[in-house]
Amino acid sequence: MRLNNINSGLIKILVGRNLPDVHYMKDLKARSFGDRCVHVYKTFVIHPIKRRLAKYYLSILRKCFDIKVIGITGSAGKTSTKEMLSSILSLKGETIYSYANIDPVYNIPTTILKCRPSTKYLVLEMGVEYPGEMDFYLWLAKPNIAVITNINPTHLTYFKSVDNVYKEKVKLALFTGENDRVVLNREDTYLKKTIKDTRGMVTYFGKGTNVYSDKYRIKRSGSIYTLNINGKRVAVNLPIIGRHFVNNSLAAAAVAYDLGISPTDIKKGLENFIPLEHRMNIIELENNRVIIDDTYNNNPKAARETLKSFNETSKVYKNYKKGIVFGDMLELGEDSEKYHQEIGRVISGMDIGFIICVGKESNIIIEIVKKNNNFVKTYGAKDKNEAYLLLKSLLSENTLVLLKGSRSIGLDDVVEKLSQ
Repeated sequence: MRLNNINSGLIKILVGRNLPDVHYMKDLKARSFGDRCVHVYKTFVIHPIKRRLAKYYLSILRKCFDIKVIGITGSAGKTSTKEMLSSILSLKGETIYSYANIDPVYNIPTTILKCRPSTKYLVLEMGVEYPGEMDFYLWLAKPNIAVITNINPTHLTYFKSVDNVYKEKVKLALFTGENDRVVLNREDTYLKKTIKDTRGMVTYFGKGTNVYSDKYRIKRSGSIYTLNINGKRVAVNLPIIGRHFVNNSLAAAAVAYDLGISPTDIKKGLENFIPLEHRMNIIELENNRVIIDDTYNNNPKAARETLKSFNETSKVYKNYKKGIVFGDMLELGEDSEKYHQEIGRVISGMDIGFIICVGKESNIIIEIVKKNNNFVKTYGAKDKNEAYLLLKSLLSENTLVLLKGSRSIGLDDVVEKLSQ
């Protein structure tokens, strides 16, 4: 069923004018008749009502109570930043935040409706997959503080270019008022320049700003670094490995400091942060076999950061054999081959013994590695089941292996089988 075969104007009235058309009949052809009926009922009855209730309920909370709304977007790091920030804010008042991995179109209204008059902070993850989604989020819940973690090549099948990704995500900052705040990553190519059109007060984090990190080192239980905020310094033991997660903590720290929270409490909140599943989780198996589970998602920037962290982590596991299981990076459109070639060149320069590439696109990585590094054994797997059998045969005593891939590749299932 196609949208242009029905009355588009009527649909807009029913579901709301701000939601992109793609959501109306999303994946309808692939559903059974029963699932289609449920989908249409939720799309045209339940969710439109829920969204309007959430919008007006939040409006009442803002007028009658002192609730602060923080919106977080970016190509990577949104969820970790949200979790870290919520851990900090919960020390100072009731904090409600987006839960689990649910489409924000449905998750944000549900999260808003969990608020109570006593809620002090509302933290919303505003990920975008299609053009126009940010307009819907801003119609629903305009933030007091807008956070953009970074801009990278993601969902290019729909956005076509990184410039378009930026244009969509930056709406979050451009929609702010004079009394609102904008928190941006100074190290990001797109965000390091001041956004002239935003009316909000801008706070940058990262190198060359008043919110940065130094003295970083890694250990098996996480990352240790010094957090610097406006000349004040605190040592932080972040319970997750990787410099990119330290960068996410800077975004959370910048927001918290803008809200008047002390560096000491920011440190406490960051150290209380509970890492989510499938994000650089170290799993130690018997016979000194170790796997690093980073199977939550995959895109070019995240992959490079993960590979860099794997290099750093491997130094902690001295004399271990090293390997990588890498799944396709999806939704990269016409640039997919280029980005897989780039990752292939990065992996070619790494000190590893083997790599298993899972999926059609990752065969490109195998070609690059074979061409540039004769010491790395390469294996191709068409799916997660083949990948599991290959890895099981290679995961011998004293071996450290990184698993990285988009969720739909299913490498999280490989992790689960190995952990049993």
